[in-house]
Amino acid sequence: MDTRKRGSTSEMQVTSIRLEPELKERLREISGEQGYQTLIREVLWQFVDQQMVSDEVRWRSLSERESYSVDDRRSPSPLPLLSMSDIRATFRAVSQQEEQCAITGQRIQPQQEMLLGLTTNGEIIALSRAIA
Repeated sequence: MDTRKRGSTSEMQVTSIRLEPELKERLREISGEQGYQTLIREVLWQFVDQQMVSDEVRWRSLSERESYSVDDRRSPSPLPLLSMSDIRATFRAVSQQEEQCAITGQRIQPQQEMLLGLTTNGEIIALSRAIA
């Protein structure tokens, strides 16, 4: 667990949170001598850090992308686009609803074959078969 100091408790704001008694007890068991409030802060900071990295990967500019078609440039995707270097693994799938390829921005129609991509930060995303 990351135990870096983020500031003294005198610099922190008091926040009230309601926890189930069982959750609070388990947190106490896990945290040991450091205390469950410190553990909760660390878990929250890890989540925030992960989200920042995830947002940074998602919002790279299109100019940094490996490739995209002329059609994709005419109708920009409302979703942030990724590159193949962001993909750790792919799995064959069939779309159950309309999706959009996270790399090309192409629409994937219901019942169309597609890929599911596992990103380097653990997200599962829709991919068109055209990228394979």
